[in-house]
Amino acid sequence: MLTIDLHTHILPKSWPDLASRYGYGGWVALEHHAPCRARLLLDGKVFREIDENCWLAQRRLEECDRDGVHVQVLSTVPVMFSYWAKPRDTLDLSRILNDQLAETVACYPRRFIGLGTVPLQAPDLAVDELTRCVRDLGFPGIQIGTHVGDRNLDDPEIFPVLEAAERLGAAVFVHPWDMLAPERMSKYWLPWLVGMPTETTLAMCSMIFGGVLERLPKLRVGFAHGGGSFAGGFGRIKHGFHARPDLVAVDNPHPPDAYLNRMYVDSLTHDADALRLLLRLHGADRVALGSDYPFPLGESRPGALISSMPDIDAATRQRLLHATALEFLDRQAGDFG
Repeated sequence: MLTIDLHTHILPKSWPDLASRYGYGGWVALEHHAPCRARLLLDGKVFREIDENCWLAQRRLEECDRDGVHVQVLSTVPVMFSYWAKPRDTLDLSRILNDQLAETVACYPRRFIGLGTVPLQAPDLAVDELTRCVRDLGFPGIQIGTHVGDRNLDDPEIFPVLEAAERLGAAVFVHPWDMLAPERMSKYWLPWLVGMPTETTLAMCSMIFGGVLERLPKLRVGFAHGGGSFAGGFGRIKHGFHARPDLVAVDNPHPPDAYLNRMYVDSLTHDADALRLLLRLHGADRVALGSDYPFPLGESRPGALISSMPDIDAATRQRLLHATALEFLDRQAGDFG
């Protein structure tokens, strides 16, 4: 059965010295310090160690073949979003990342699909780069972060980018980044364990309660990591809407369960009961295999959880392993394999 991994990350093997290129700090640098290994440095401090499977297509394909993954959907590592920077500089970096991603996809068009990145802090520039990603580079969509500074995804300044995505038929995959309350999450890897699920839930609620999905009925939007803690907290979210509409239903009068079949999520829950909850809440036609390859919080063998669940029938398994992803990306199974 065709297997598509909707959620994987990739970086170029190298990129320019961005601090020198733009004249100020805060940028990510890559240091190849050992064979097949590198460090991501943020202002000279180690942010993350990565393996060559983060940049080397041949290594990725070897591991895909080992694990039975036919197609990977590639997107940049969220630390590269750089929404904090001067817009023209983020645009320049986005173009570097998108052009190199397009080259990788062009080398293996039946194995890789690209999702671009855009300078979300500058809607006009973001729309231009989104358009280039779709029309010139052939990407089916983009990956964006859960917020831009203190602006959530219901912010009027961000809306034109989402509106353009709907107009272009582009998918939007939302990934958490720049997590809340870093001063309270300095230990125990809490930004990744607690902050990321919270960020994603905040993004989903913002799009629902802010009326984004209501105003953009054809927008295809998906969320990483099983939608974070949204599914587990949905009962409370729904109850809050009905209990205090004066506080919750101020920008959209429709209840949140009206949008459950509008939001795609990946399957990355690490727990069979949590995945069952996603299937019950959103439906199998809105859940797609996603592994977060090649990072340690991902699923080490993509699709293993799905394969381990005897109560998933053949039709549902097909949806999870490829059919939902194809629908989200507006692609056909015959394009791959």
